[in-house]
Parts: sequence; structure tokens; C-alpha cells
Amino acid sequence: MLLKDLFNLSFSAVRARRLRSSLTALGIAVGITAVVLLTSMGEGLHRFMLAEFSQFGTNLIAVTPGKTTTHGASGAVMSNVRPLTLDDATVLAKLPQVIAAVPMIQGNATVKGGGLQRSTYIFGVGADLPKVWQIGVAAGQFLPDDDPRAARSFIVLGSRVKQELFGNRVPLGEIVRVGGSRFRVIGVMESKGQLLGFDLDDAVYIPAAKSMELFNRDSLMEIDILYEKSLDADRVSSIIKEVLLARHGEEDFTIVTQEQMLEVLSSVLDILTFAVGALGGISLIVGGVGILTIMTIAVKERTSEIGLLTSLGAERHQILILFLTEAMLLSALGGILGLLLALSIAELIHFIVPAIPVHTPWHYVLMAEALAIIVGLVAGVMPARQAAGMNPVDALRAE
Repeated sequence: MLLKDLFNLSFSAVRARRLRSSLTALGIAVGITAVVLLTSMGEGLHRFMLAEFSQFGTNLIAVTPGKTTTHGASGAVMSNVRPLTLDDATVLAKLPQVIAAVPMIQGNATVKGGGLQRSTYIFGVGADLPKVWQIGVAAGQFLPDDDPRAARSFIVLGSRVKQELFGNRVPLGEIVRVGGSRFRVIGVMESKGQLLGFDLDDAVYIPAAKSMELFNRDSLMEIDILYEKSLDADRVSSIIKEVLLARHGEEDFTIVTQEQMLEVLSSVLDILTFAVGALGGISLIVGGVGILTIMTIAVKERTSEIGLLTSLGAERHQILILFLTEAMLLSALGGILGLLLALSIAELIHFIVPAIPVHTPWHYVLMAEALAIIVGLVAGVMPARQAAGMNPVDALRAE
């Protein structure tokens, strides 16, 4: 049997039963739509989260106080937390591999100014924060590089806090209260947007030492370190570890590079994308069962046709290939329809709700179509073997 004749027979069989073929292809289309749409949303979320984490750059290292270790029997976990000080941040900032080091404490408090008040984030930081966090100053200046132990009571407002308290007025020189302390406004930050639910515009920035007094803390929450891009992150981490070990006498701190955080996040999001795709795959299995059912019925209905083909010289493997081709044709048509539906729905979702990240890589599209054809192939094997195994004489006698 020529390849051309094989495809002509398969197309003729599909066209002859248009309603049945359409419903069968629709079952596959629903499955492919679910798989592509869910994986597209998962991939979009993946890219969105990585972009959020990467907006501060990738040459960052975070040092936090405390080191969780395991002692004795399995399950005996102890946490040893010691202060991470302003002096630690000052020493790390002087390392030749380090561009800047910013001490950081974060909390919430009420900010009063311009006759109004607002509960907002309070970031106790150092003078190099704009450089490390890659955020600009819209008006005035950022916190000066004061002695950490004698920092002046200056404050820099986030763009939203400035707008809520002072409207369109430039608040430079104004006095605001944070908790029970007075601060003079020396700057307003550019809009930065949100980072994983934290609105960096709805925040104010004060010296780290002042925030330690405000929140009654004796330890920093974190030291963010910006290092040269040309350097290896692990090498810089090792140097930081050596310095802190010499100062603390033991490893009572945790060092995490931005690369490590991105790797962990990426692996978690990959699993999430696979999981939601697998959920959509359930619909695809249902579509495969539909092909199996329809092809089994087709074999029963076309018994005499099979007998005629056999009597005309068609071999068993040709009959097998004929029915497998028909099954794959149905699944391929369903796959194409499903892809068109998925891409249309994805664009519609993005148009209606732009905040929902939806991204469909082309390799997902090709994999989805290949998956549809494989489902059709697997579902068509049993009916095709049944057709190929028929006795030609008995098949010709059938009505």
C-alpha cells in the first residue's frame, strides 16, 4: 500500500464520520488545552518570580544571624542565634571584593507627617542601599554615610508614603514622627513597585542604628552585600565566612548567595509547573479513552471493509498501520484545535487581567502536539491489532 493511499484512506474514514470524528478530536483538544494553558500559567509564574528576585541583580549575598545545626540523635535540631552587628557590616564593606554592604532591619510603625499618619514599612538601612538594591532617589538625597553609632535622625520617604502624607508638595526639610521619634525628611525615593508582596514604595528608610532603638533590637536582621560581577559568588562567600568566623569565633550566621536563592526558587517552580501540567494531563487521558472507544467501534463497523482490503492483497501490518494512522490523525487534529484554544484563552486572560503572568514557550507547543499524537497512537494500538488479526474470510462474510 502506497503512503499516499494510506493517508487518503485515513482521511476518507475521518470525513465519512464527521460528527463522531469531531467529538473524538474535541476530547483530545480539551486535554491539550488544559495541559498547555496550565503549563503556560506555570511558566509565566516562573518567569515572574525569577524577574522579581533578579530585579536587585544577581551579584548579591545575604548574611543573616543564626545557624541551624543538628546535634546528637536524629531530629534533635538546635538553633544558635547571636547578634549580627553594625560593626560586622562595616568590616565586610571594607573587603576588596565588596562594592557595598548594607545593614538592614525591617519592621512596621506609624509615620506621622503633614497632619496625617500612615502605618507603613520601616527599613533601617545604611547609606549604600540605593547602590545595592538598585533603586534611585527622586528628590533630595539618600541617608548620609554617618558613623553608624552616631547616625543623625534623617528619613527618606517612599514615593507612596510621600504622596499619602504630603500630596504633591515636596516634603524636604519637613519633620515626621516614626513611633515616638522625630526625623527630618531629606529625600524621596523613586517608585520601585512591589517585591513578593512588599510594596517598596509604601516604606520609609532610616539609619539602621535608629531602627535598632526604635524596635528595641540588639542584632541586625540581615546584611546585604554587593560584590564585583566578575568574581565567583562561592569565592566571595568563603571570604565573608572567614572574616565573620574570625570575629564571632564560631559559625553563628548563614550566608546565602542570590544565585543559590534563584536556583532553589527555579527548582520549586519547575516542580509546580510539572504538577499543574500533570493535572491537565488527566483530561488528555480521558481524550485517549475516547479515541480507544471510537476506534474499537470503527473496527466492528468496518469488518467487511477490512476483509475486502485483505482479499485485495493488503497485509496484516498494512491494516495495522491504516488504523493507527487514523487514530493519530484524529489526535493530531484534536491537538491542533487544543493548541489554538489554549493560545487564544491565554491571550484573553492576559488581556483581561494583565497582572496574571501567562507565557507559552514554543517548545511547549511542539511537545503538546507530539503528546497528542502519542496518545492517539497508544489508544489506537488495541483496535488496530484487532483489525489486523481478523480472518479475511470471516470478515468478508460479515454484514
